[in-house]
Amino acid sequence: MVPKKPECNQGPDAKSRGYTSLTWVRVEWRCPLVAIPIGIISKYVVASPGAFYQPLKVHIMGKKKISLEVVNPNAAGIDIGSKSHWAAVGQNAQDVKEFGVYSDDNLELCLWLQEHGVETVAMESTGTYWQNLFSSLTALGFEVILVNGRQTKNIKGKKTDIKDCQWIQKLHTLGLLTGSFLPDGTTDIIRTYSRHRQGILEQSARTVLKVQKHLRLMNMRLDVVVKDITGLTGTKIITDLINGQTSGKELARHRHYNCRKPESEIAKALQYNGRDDHFFALRQEWATYLHLQGQITQIDEHIKKHLEDVINNNGNKKQYIPSAKPYKRKNKNTIRGLDMNQISYQYFEGVDLMAIEGVNDATIMAIISEIGLEGIKKFGSAKQFTSWLRLAPNNRISGGKVLGHHLPKGSSRLKIAFRLSANSIGNLKEGHLSDFFKKINYKKGRATAVSATARKLAVITWNMLVKGIPYNPPTEYLFLDQKRKLKLVSRIKKNIAKFEIKLEDIGFGNTLNISN
Repeated sequence: MVPKKPECNQGPDAKSRGYTSLTWVRVEWRCPLVAIPIGIISKYVVASPGAFYQPLKVHIMGKKKISLEVVNPNAAGIDIGSKSHWAAVGQNAQDVKEFGVYSDDNLELCLWLQEHGVETVAMESTGTYWQNLFSSLTALGFEVILVNGRQTKNIKGKKTDIKDCQWIQKLHTLGLLTGSFLPDGTTDIIRTYSRHRQGILEQSARTVLKVQKHLRLMNMRLDVVVKDITGLTGTKIITDLINGQTSGKELARHRHYNCRKPESEIAKALQYNGRDDHFFALRQEWATYLHLQGQITQIDEHIKKHLEDVINNNGNKKQYIPSAKPYKRKNKNTIRGLDMNQISYQYFEGVDLMAIEGVNDATIMAIISEIGLEGIKKFGSAKQFTSWLRLAPNNRISGGKVLGHHLPKGSSRLKIAFRLSANSIGNLKEGHLSDFFKKINYKKGRATAVSATARKLAVITWNMLVKGIPYNPPTEYLFLDQKRKLKLVSRIKKNIAKFEIKLEDIGFGNTLNISN
């Protein structure tokens, strides 16, 4: 049985208030009125005991459109590919065209953009396929921004090359894309050499592991008695072994006097078992290692020549002379034949980054090759610089609460260099940065301390290079030679006071007397 619909007086001003229709829903006693769209419920609902009818007022609103401001009216979007590039100058089908990847195709694309009055272009940073087209566009005067793929991936519908380039063009027209950091030409050349050198160093390290494996299978336990098999002692032993000497006593005579193990123990460790197959593999791997070391030497010469040319062509850089820092240790993988203390002081125009504890040749080379002096000035503040390095906490806030503050994913070579320097600071016994590291390490652990100290190093570097603020820590770190000098001076002062020695007694009068 369907109950009779009760009468409802809508009132004369029902339509004037915007209510175009009324419907009825069953509402239980003391239950709130719930708005339900018309069409989902029926006009008559079977009532249950204790239920009553109440009119539901539905307000039908018209569609609203939100318009965005056009920031770049003459913009184009390019979807970069390995075999073809898709370019879009509008949102219509005739505004999209495909081009090849050869030099003539790049020139044709640039001329096509000029015909359509394009002034600025946005493209994705897809591998290394964008570099040649980027150079062609900038050479013809286009304003080109390189966009991270995260900003352009949220496209609606099925993903195609045509939709991608049109989506990039639309976002760039509305000014919703930001360009990635690109170094200047000089820094780009040094970065190419430096990254190529790092790749060969990694390949050389893998080769050393293979050499060590074949030595172990030949029962030549050189890795046990020698700390580094490619050091002075290890190199002489392996070279003599490859030349045909298999006697352990004869090979042990190549021991360097600084080697901790005695000659007798080295002779016991070098007992060849006669495996010719591993001997053949060892000979080839050692030849590969020597070849890679020769390539590294050639790269070091190119890097040294290029850095010296940059300094010599700039009179402002050439005039600076740094103070010697003999206490800075050099790693065997640093650039050979290059005084990084002098090069960095002149390259950064009188800014002494080597004065920071924990900063070594590898850190300086990473700063020069990855960002350069002109590149770091593009960041308006130290916070922007650390955020670009992904060393700043990524605070995710919702409802007024911080849900997470972990560092963003991704590690650039410069970030790794700062983290390595921070890790070495954690091994120091004293110093301002060492005290900071120990404080964070005590509260949060070593991993967090490394990240926090790396961020602090990045802030100090930005302030020194951009603002010209020298590094003056509250507590100065003293290296071993400096500590020895201070102790010696203290002992001399005590003896002078004890024996009441005067300057004339030791020949420091008006003239220096060294005959006595």
